[in-house]
Amino acid sequence: HVQLVESGGGSVQTGGSLRLSCAASGYTDSRYCMGWFRPAPGSEREGIAGVDSDGSISYSDSVKGRFTISLDNAKNAVDLQMNNLTVDDTAMYFCSRDHCGRLDLWVAAPRGRWGQGTQVTVS
Repeated sequence: HVQLVESGGGSVQTGGSLRLSCAASGYTDSRYCMGWFRPAPGSEREGIAGVDSDGSISYSDSVKGRFTISLDNAKNAVDLQMNNLTVDDTAMYFCSRDHCGRLDLWVAAPRGRWGQGTQVTVS
């Protein structure tokens, strides 16, 4: 069965950095999107960063220039390097993966399984 496991969350001071990782197992699709999401006002989860199997990448305006998403094909994982964190970044972060068409459309309306989430707290 398919599974996503997030790790790397924690507590950090404003301006600090954290690196999240999401390991995927059980997937066999060659065309896919993976991304990171967090709760946002007015929506259950906001897509903040996404990457597809072709290497396309997208970021939300709220994290652009501070966060970097990367695909680790060897580990079948997606990482999120978060720099210059602010208190507004405090949230539970979730990873998702699914077969997809356009990356931007998938990030806006993700389908597929979710990981259990990892908490990021910035103070």
